[in-house]
Amino acid sequence: MFYWVVKVVLSPFLRTFWRPWIEGLEHVPAEGPAILASNHLSFLDSIFLPLMLPRRVTFLAKMDYFTQGGLKGRAKRMFFSGVGQLPIDRSGGKASDAALRSGVRVLSGGKLLGIYPEGTRSPDGRLYRGKVGVARMALEAKVLVVPVAMFGTFEVQPQGRTIPRIRRVGMRIGRPLDFSRYQDMADDRFVLRSITDEIMYELMQLSGQEYVDMYAQQAKDELAASRAAAAAAVAELSGTAAAPGSAAVPGRPGEPGKPKRTGAPRQADPARASATRESD
Repeated sequence: MFYWVVKVVLSPFLRTFWRPWIEGLEHVPAEGPAILASNHLSFLDSIFLPLMLPRRVTFLAKMDYFTQGGLKGRAKRMFFSGVGQLPIDRSGGKASDAALRSGVRVLSGGKLLGIYPEGTRSPDGRLYRGKVGVARMALEAKVLVVPVAMFGTFEVQPQGRTIPRIRRVGMRIGRPLDFSRYQDMADDRFVLRSITDEIMYELMQLSGQEYVDMYAQQAKDELAASRAAAAAAVAELSGTAAAPGSAAVPGRPGEPGKPKRTGAPRQADPARASATRESD
């Protein structure tokens, strides 16, 4: 109930200022379960994506949004619950299995599940390597995967920006992807990687983003290390010690510390995946 209240209250405001557009709405099933696999440019993706769809969408969101204390933390919990966020622990191991089970439960209930295969927001607006959890959920729940490309949200509110800019945002939805041909291979890591790469390839085609064959979190860690090193160098040149937590201004694309593009994700090759599995 609260989900629809939030949607009704926010919709007029968001539509007035950001004028969201949508293409390919017919590709979203009118009923029944499906995974909506989207690129992840901004915190706002989880607001605009469900806003523009007539059906309710449940997202898997990091636990941090639900565990903060105080009045602000309580307000966040209410808001994220209201917009259909489901808290998960992203620390890996058993936590990853729990997240998988949570997603499959949502799909088993006939609902739409929103997933960001990159695992975290893009640090620079590019598309990063997907994690295989989306493939595992698709096979275990026996559902279609609908690729969704968000546009403009990175320019409106990139990571680290508090107040969003007023610019138009949009969403392009691709044809559903059917991976039922891999149904008996859900435990094959090569098949899971092949499926995930096919999903990321479709997202790249829909969004027009440059693809980087590394995980987004790794890129963030490398950028943070590069900034810390630059800050230390500046402090050394000025004869002072770098203050804890200080950061240098991010470099321009192509400067040291920027992850290199290494090509597009490979599309799924059923014959190759099956052959690899047999020889494994």
